[in-house]
Amino acid sequence: MDIYHEILKKYWGYSEFRPLQLDIIRSVGEGRDTLGLMPTGGGKSLTFQVPALAKKGLCLVVTPLIALMNDQVRGLNERGIKALAIHSGLPKNETDIIIDNCIHGDFKFLYLSPERLGNEMFRKKLAHMTVNLIAVDEAHCISQWGYDFRPSYQRIAEVRELFPDVPVLALTATATPEVVDDIQVQLKFKEKNVFRKSFYRKNLAYVVRKTEDKETMLIRILSSIRGSAIVYVRNRKKTKEYTEFLLKKGIRASYFHAGLKPEIKTQRQHDWTSGKVRVMVSTNAFGMGIDKPDVRLVVHMTAPDSIEAYFQEAGRAGRDGKKAYAVLLWSPHDKASLNRMLTNSFPEPETIKRVYDALGNFFQIASGAGEGATFDFNLGRFCEVFKFNVLTAYNSLKILHLAGYIEYTEDLQLPSRVHITVDRKDLYEIQLANQQLDVFIKLLLRSYTGLFTQYVAIDEDLLAKRLHKTRNDIYNYLKTLAQLKVILYNPQKRTPLITFTHPRIESRHLILRKEIYDERKVRLAKRIESIIEYATINHICRSRLLLSYFGENTSENCGICDVCIEKKKTGIDDNQFDKIKSQIENILSSGAISYDELMSKTDESDDVTEKVLKWLEEYDIVTENSNGLLEWNSNKTT
Repeated sequence: MDIYHEILKKYWGYSEFRPLQLDIIRSVGEGRDTLGLMPTGGGKSLTFQVPALAKKGLCLVVTPLIALMNDQVRGLNERGIKALAIHSGLPKNETDIIIDNCIHGDFKFLYLSPERLGNEMFRKKLAHMTVNLIAVDEAHCISQWGYDFRPSYQRIAEVRELFPDVPVLALTATATPEVVDDIQVQLKFKEKNVFRKSFYRKNLAYVVRKTEDKETMLIRILSSIRGSAIVYVRNRKKTKEYTEFLLKKGIRASYFHAGLKPEIKTQRQHDWTSGKVRVMVSTNAFGMGIDKPDVRLVVHMTAPDSIEAYFQEAGRAGRDGKKAYAVLLWSPHDKASLNRMLTNSFPEPETIKRVYDALGNFFQIASGAGEGATFDFNLGRFCEVFKFNVLTAYNSLKILHLAGYIEYTEDLQLPSRVHITVDRKDLYEIQLANQQLDVFIKLLLRSYTGLFTQYVAIDEDLLAKRLHKTRNDIYNYLKTLAQLKVILYNPQKRTPLITFTHPRIESRHLILRKEIYDERKVRLAKRIESIIEYATINHICRSRLLLSYFGENTSENCGICDVCIEKKKTGIDDNQFDKIKSQIENILSSGAISYDELMSKTDESDDVTEKVLKWLEEYDIVTENSNGLLEWNSNKTT
């Protein structure tokens, strides 16, 4: 057994890797820069965790998702692997302790938000760490052509200069050929090196249902397809509304979105994963890091703004390899709604400047001041004070974030953390002097390890249960110990944060670079057009449409999507159907002709040819001109 299989068995209990995992691990282990394209649920994290554990030193993991970052750190720690995370939600004293532990301790993983790499002081300290691998998750974010471009990712190349001999592993679940090339250029790969798993899912049937009554259609679908399901909706309000609707229809449902308290999220995930709840109604916040292989159905009540997002979310169905369905419900109003989304996502530059000015006034930051300052942020209150539309303000903040003037951290849900600052001898003396604190300190030490060397996440409710006290009692114990300077205590935090990454400037000097505003707007428009095409084209296999978007060109139809099922109703197999279709196209490419003339020029029997022709006419691939002659519609993709 090689070292990689030993590590896999020791920490994860598996004997074999999934397809592609071992190839990527060996490539990284040989010191080669590597790009791994793995679909959602393909086990991306193991491809950097395993090789990092096989070498001396620390693995830097760059990821934009704080919630996922914290989940992975917790998961590694539970397996006995020492891991830490740094992001903008942490106070300076906690960040300093984490950095010291990474320099002097035996920690194996440091998860970072990409914005952290722009901090010069942090980069100086980073140079003192023994780094064995740089892992870049959601690597498409580094490319201006990617659907979620983040300029902060481009600082990763600067970090490479500190560790010239350390390989980079870039990972993404969705990337077009253009983005695949750009990722390797931006990360300064020494040579091109891509491992990819086909995005083809032979067990997943992609379906588009056109309807103006989506609620009735949803019930019909849930009634005909048994098993666990996810229903994606556009906003938090809709998650609750649809859940109540499903419950009234007798369907066991719950809802999920980023604004829920961590303990509620955990409970709802557990209820759904265990089967207590059949349907989870959610925003796109649900699904990341959740490994439930037996999801039989994913329904999108509205289309997301890109093929990438749709493919990732739909791909959460059928990971066990058994038949599953990904259904998009589409109404005539959805196209207008997506185009409105484009407009809303890019407020006018003058509006963005007004939001920036208001932000400085809201936090009372003087011109030239504020660099590095972090504030709790209430978007609703901000909009109320300055009379902004919430959506306008939100999208303006996102653009200011991308432009590098601020960091806007939304998904911040940090548990309470404790670090013991005295040595064991002094702590023992405090315990002797105070019986009540003694009982609590003993419980704290029994419940959590590592308290003397780092901040450790704690659960006040769990401690209260174990001590038969209230949560408020536990809070008072912690507060008393903090006042005695026995511990450092950072209570749970859920408020979004704003960090000023540069001193405040006059808004007239604010620059929205082309790649941040104009070019991103053009690219979003193209992505929206692609999802509209997916929903409205009815003559091309859905799976083929998706695969071609990601550069996988195949002539094979999936045979199980709604388009393929309709085609099967003609009673003609794929090969014969395509052969006749090609014949008709070749004949009509020379010019418009009559129906009788066309039929006389084809090889097949009239009744078979007529079935194919009727199908082509139904989808406007073959049309009749004003003279009653048939012609090939060159505007239709086939």
